[in-house]
Amino acid sequence: MRFSVLASGSSGNAIYVENDEHAFLVDAGLSGKKMEQLFAKIDRDMKKLSGILVTHEHSDHIKGLGVVARKYKIPVFANEKTWGAMDGLVGNIPTELRFQFDMETVKSFGGIDIQSFAVSHDAVDPMFYTFHEGDRKLVVITDTGYVSDRMKGYIRGADSYVFESNHDVGMLQMGRYPWSIKRRILSDVGHVCNEDAAVAMSEVVFEKPTQIYLSHLSKDNNMKDLARMSVTQTLQSCGIVTGEFVHLHDTNAEEPTPLVTV
Repeated sequence: MRFSVLASGSSGNAIYVENDEHAFLVDAGLSGKKMEQLFAKIDRDMKKLSGILVTHEHSDHIKGLGVVARKYKIPVFANEKTWGAMDGLVGNIPTELRFQFDMETVKSFGGIDIQSFAVSHDAVDPMFYTFHEGDRKLVVITDTGYVSDRMKGYIRGADSYVFESNHDVGMLQMGRYPWSIKRRILSDVGHVCNEDAAVAMSEVVFEKPTQIYLSHLSKDNNMKDLARMSVTQTLQSCGIVTGEFVHLHDTNAEEPTPLVTV
């Protein structure tokens, strides 16, 4: 099983996951043209996608969904409430391409088992996904105000994580955003900060080689070096030494990470 974070951030989100039989896209939050460019950069063909897995209806996760699904005839999976919220936002997606993926269920595609789990975000019914192939596990969790014990149960012990590290609290509090937006980001249905993300990581990472891709970094209220430093320091304070068996990686707003094996 292999994956690439094609794009991550408020300007658009898309994550590519494949094995030898199937290929999936988690969200399609950029224009159709931009998505095609990103696929070209990792030398992959959108025509070969087995499905698009939608996490929630915010525009930075579904901007290109309708265009891509219709052009390439790709099945789209989302839960019932998210489908309802997306109607009118993504254009007409033919019935034969619309599939329901209920919360906290598992769908199997060849050798990949995909499990959905609930998160805490200000969308109608947001959920993210874990991917399992054999004894390998990938977790995608990029929009949540906090990481609950229930979420930790789903994401514990993965080999690779695409994990939100959205903001530095000090930068956010001192930044230019109106207080209403700051309050939303800091709330339980907003986005997780660097330190809280690291604490959650420390409680789910096992003592084995683990790749963590810090994702959905705010352009205004975070910096890559700051996020990495904050997460490293917090993990170390929890007894986890990065570089020993946990390895941190950066993601970019519009530049895909190399395709790597889980």
